[in-house]
Amino acid sequence: MAENVKVAREITISAIKADVGSIGGHTKPTKEMMQIAKDAVAGAVKDGLLLDGFVCHTGDDIALIMSHTKDKDNEEIHQFAWNVFIKAAEAARKRGCYGAGQDLLADAPSGNIRGAGPGVAEITFTFPGKDYRPAESFMIFMGDKCGPGAYNLPFYLAFADPMYCAGLMLPKLTGPQLKTGFTFEIIDMENIEGGDHYITLDAPEDAYGISMLLRDNERFGIKAIYSRKYGEQAVSCSTDRLHSIAGKYVGKDDPIAVVRNQGIFPAPEEIVSPFVKAHYIGGNTRGSHNMPFMPVAINSPVASVYCIPIVSCLGFSLSVDGKFADNYVDFFGDVSWDVVRQRAQKKAIEMRSQGWSGPAMLPYNELEYSGFKDALENLESRFKVKGK
Repeated sequence: MAENVKVAREITISAIKADVGSIGGHTKPTKEMMQIAKDAVAGAVKDGLLLDGFVCHTGDDIALIMSHTKDKDNEEIHQFAWNVFIKAAEAARKRGCYGAGQDLLADAPSGNIRGAGPGVAEITFTFPGKDYRPAESFMIFMGDKCGPGAYNLPFYLAFADPMYCAGLMLPKLTGPQLKTGFTFEIIDMENIEGGDHYITLDAPEDAYGISMLLRDNERFGIKAIYSRKYGEQAVSCSTDRLHSIAGKYVGKDDPIAVVRNQGIFPAPEEIVSPFVKAHYIGGNTRGSHNMPFMPVAINSPVASVYCIPIVSCLGFSLSVDGKFADNYVDFFGDVSWDVVRQRAQKKAIEMRSQGWSGPAMLPYNELEYSGFKDALENLESRFKVKGK
């Protein structure tokens, strides 16, 4: 066997993200906080806990992107991430940063940290060793100032609509075809009694049903997407609702996602193209507005007009030993996305010019966690019946 060939094994990509403090409001982490995270990840790679790791931020959220062999929901990996965020939050408090430890909603989580505040997306796959998947490439999407269903529309279009993914209709030529379609695992994010409530629907047959659910970004969200032909997981999204965990508004949910691409999955350009829409989602200032989703470069602060929701996207390739390639692709950092950012800003200005009226703000049921419900009930108690 050649020296550069290794036996196939299970590798997991874990992407875990949290807001634990930022400068001058909800903008970006300090250099010290970022260095704490980078040093911790480098130490974990040296000690053998991780195969590789990368640290970046989107707005005020620090993201840990890690490869390892310990499978999903592993206590060691999750506890490591939790400890990193705790240390970064301590540094934030010392510097007087805003929202220090904001997304850490449990005192000391036992086992994995799902449901404790940080967003978690993970995919496990066998690599290398399968003829239909000789190379492994993937993307990490990181949102800030947005609700958990922010990826509903773009990922549906990328994996179920040939207008965006031509691979869904092209005949098999030299590689595997996507024509069989994909299975969508959709979770009811508001119904958390007794565990996750989810449904699996197949595209294209169930396309209408998928659309009916995913139109409600605040309640239903894509949890995972699978290749129907090969059974391989293509997408993992964090879908935790922070207000459901904390019982009050503590910031938006800011989802993170792992998306495998190329070959048996859509190509990178097919996956990012729906983000050209800069579609409206819930989020923005105080998490109370419907605003466009603006693609930005990694390590961008939240400093745009109206603090609109932002998303960044990194692309990685994986070597046979689980290492990331020497470099990465910052998909939304390219100047070609400047025109989309301009469109997003124009859409934001138009929507916010409507202020509190109608669709410019989220519906009452989404605002109740901010205290809006109490104020409304107080007003309702003062209504009188004419003539009585």
